[in-house]
Amino acid sequence: MTSSRPLIRGTGFKISQLQILLADSLTIFWGDWLDLRIRIVQIAASGLISPLIYILAFGLGLGSSIRPGSGIGGNYNNYLEFILPGMVALSSMTISFGGTTFSICGERLFTKTFEEFLLVPIQPIALHIGKMLAGVVRGLMTSGSVILVALLLTGNWNFLHPLFLLLLVLNCTVFAGLGVIVGLTVRSLESVGFYNNFIIIPMSFLGATFFDPSTLPVALKVLVYLLPLTYTSIGLRAITHLPLSQFPWYSLPILSVIAIALTIWGGYKFAHLQD
Repeated sequence: MTSSRPLIRGTGFKISQLQILLADSLTIFWGDWLDLRIRIVQIAASGLISPLIYILAFGLGLGSSIRPGSGIGGNYNNYLEFILPGMVALSSMTISFGGTTFSICGERLFTKTFEEFLLVPIQPIALHIGKMLAGVVRGLMTSGSVILVALLLTGNWNFLHPLFLLLLVLNCTVFAGLGVIVGLTVRSLESVGFYNNFIIIPMSFLGATFFDPSTLPVALKVLVYLLPLTYTSIGLRAITHLPLSQFPWYSLPILSVIAIALTIWGGYKFAHLQD
């Protein structure tokens, strides 16, 4: 009996620490949610413009000349069906990253309220998780509106498949986490444009949103598979149009590892800001 007590106490200590971490993270998130909840329609609508333009230009315009089997798999009736999952991934990436980055930049550089977060007795990693959760919600708001458009255009209810939604949340987590780190790093809004131009925009077109990466030469395929968005795009596309046996299960652990690594990095950045 005596030998088991330290183990029980140690386990209880770990559980209490996790509870504190969760409570602290939700506290930070709640502060952002109070602002987000009054702008739900605005956030969802603003992030819908670019995907709609891509859908009209590529899916309904250029896509009318692309037939299944010519550059895309034969599991799609048209090119529009092919790019819609990629548009969901693209919208979630853009808003999760951009909304989080600009929110933190605004608090750091303009309203000067960010110092309040650094003074509260909360673990640095909880600060990152709380801000990241707000970015995830932003991404889900926008991608939810794109999913609604996809349902209206295709009637494919696999856009609401639990695995589809899980992969979407992971994608939002990755890019919201990246947005937190960039928001903590930049010293001006012009610097945000630098990251957007050299990371987000190239990834928007190279992240398997408009093409099938399996058709690329080996050198380009290696480049494309270095991008997190690629795993989201091919995963979402597989869920909506392929049998579950053909789902790229490796996408889930890869995105999870990236999200965890960014969380650790973000906690490190917050810790040094507090110092």
